[in-house]
Formats: sequence, C-alpha cells, structure tokens
Amino acid sequence: MRTDSSSADRARPWPVRPAVGFLHPLEVIKDQDLDLAEKREILAAWASDASAVEHRPSQRWLLGTPAPVPLSEVLSALRRLDRDTFS
Repeated sequence: MRTDSSSADRARPWPVRPAVGFLHPLEVIKDQDLDLAEKREILAAWASDASAVEHRPSQRWLLGTPAPVPLSEVLSALRRLDRDTFS
C-alpha cells in the first residue's frame, strides 16, 4: 500500500491526548495542568465531526470521556475560553 508522504506529514493525532477524566467540556477550561493551546485543542477535537455520535449529529463523544455531550455545550466552552482569554 502506497501512502502520500505529504499528507502523512500533515497528519497529526488529535487531540494531543485523550480527554480522560473529563465529564464535561467546562472541566477542560478549569484544568490547571493544561495550557491555553492544550485546552483549545481538546475542545476543538471534542467539537469536531470526528467526535460526532452516529445518528445523533448534535452529540459529541471524545475519546477518553465517559459519555456523549451536546455539541452546543462544547461550543459554549470554546466561546467561554475565548471570552476569558480576551477579557
């Protein structure tokens, strides 16, 4: 099997690590061990279509989390992160 090295070079596992221990996206924001970029990356991965629950497009289930959460809550956490960062 031949792989395109240029696309393989751009490919990157997402997120940096599974979101083990997080029950809700707001817990990512409150985590003192994560820097801003890590928080944003985890939340963006949680919001991505790759985390969508089959037949329930309004739900996201990120690797390492115990259950799906509404996409609206993930997006709300991203907005809060931006608001807290720029205020």
